[in-house]
Amino acid sequence: MIETKKEEERVLLIGVELQQTENFAMSMEELASLAKTAGAVVKGSYTQKRERYDSKTFVGSGKLEEIKLMVEADGIDTVLVNNRLTPRQNVNLEEILGIKVIDRMQLILDIFAMRARSHEGKLQVHLAQLKYMLPRLIGQGIMLSRQAGGIGSRGPGESQLELNRRSIRNQIADIERQLKVVEKNRATVRERRLQSGIFKIGLIGYTNAGKSTIMNALTDKRQYEADELFATLDATTKQVQLSDTFQVTVTDTVGFIQDLPTELISAFKSTLEESMNVDLLLHVIDASDPHHAEQEEVVLSILQELEMEDIPRLALYNKLDKTDDRFTPSQFPHVMLSAKDENAKSHIQMMILAKIKTLFEPFEIRIPLKDNYKIHDLGRVSLIDQRFYEEDVEIIKGYIAKEHKWKLEEFENGLH
Repeated sequence: MIETKKEEERVLLIGVELQQTENFAMSMEELASLAKTAGAVVKGSYTQKRERYDSKTFVGSGKLEEIKLMVEADGIDTVLVNNRLTPRQNVNLEEILGIKVIDRMQLILDIFAMRARSHEGKLQVHLAQLKYMLPRLIGQGIMLSRQAGGIGSRGPGESQLELNRRSIRNQIADIERQLKVVEKNRATVRERRLQSGIFKIGLIGYTNAGKSTIMNALTDKRQYEADELFATLDATTKQVQLSDTFQVTVTDTVGFIQDLPTELISAFKSTLEESMNVDLLLHVIDASDPHHAEQEEVVLSILQELEMEDIPRLALYNKLDKTDDRFTPSQFPHVMLSAKDENAKSHIQMMILAKIKTLFEPFEIRIPLKDNYKIHDLGRVSLIDQRFYEEDVEIIKGYIAKEHKWKLEEFENGLH
């Protein structure tokens, strides 16, 4: 029996570089990676330098003719545009080229639809897709008729694309109601976590930097990890033991990307909120990526937009095994490692503990030997550095968060 392999969608990439466009080459490479993640094979790429985007067809008429010839000659199924198209540009391009045209926003939404695993994640993707569709329902014509499958058709699907605006608005309202219930439940869980006094760490970074690999190294548990964009979408929180008694929670979140659409930041606000309430951010950076410096800037700028730039950070330069000796980190403090090395876990833990000590305040306390059973509870909210005995007392030296210093007063001999 001969197995028939499913044909991959053949795509063509289009990008327009304006004078003020930043990181254009990186953006086009990223578009190719996004296409691969969506299950397509890239057959070619067309770029053009212009003062402004063509209001009707995004690219100029001459370049459009070249693209049309390539589409016909090479059996292209879909054109992927490295920008957000207006509904008018989208319709015009499809009419001229005679095939499906997907912009960067819709491509990312499509990948999110593939990757979402939790009920909340799926609701959020559905909501973002419906909001994207709403202004595009009128006059789409060929665009709607070509949503039979492939990239851009995952998630809500063809039947919902053809629904009228009122129906779409009703669905949006219904999903927003469902999300409010989910968010209320998550807020309750988060409030319990805040009250517990446990130290919270958030993993952030550019997509495909290796956050899930770091999470797996710290927790010894398997989480989906792959060399592809947006491998993780749903926020995952796990407990990690940093010392004999001191535990922290680590939350893995969706990866950032250049020109991440504001609708997606909004749609995944709950995922990012998990990192807004942390005590320390671990910024994971792919040291082997030639564009790592630009990727660092993208992450830092999004943190600023989200008003998270004041949260303490520790940079983790990952995939060091794939770099050369000339690599120079730009952020401090930092850890340089390969997350898949056997010593990675202890190395990361050591640096996290060192960073936490700079955020906590030193203390010294004397505990009568008859009360030393209390040390275990103290160790849950503090880092115990030294323990030694003097006559009938045990002397404890360590570090504790300012907001937990009141716990030291529970010990009879007080703080020294």
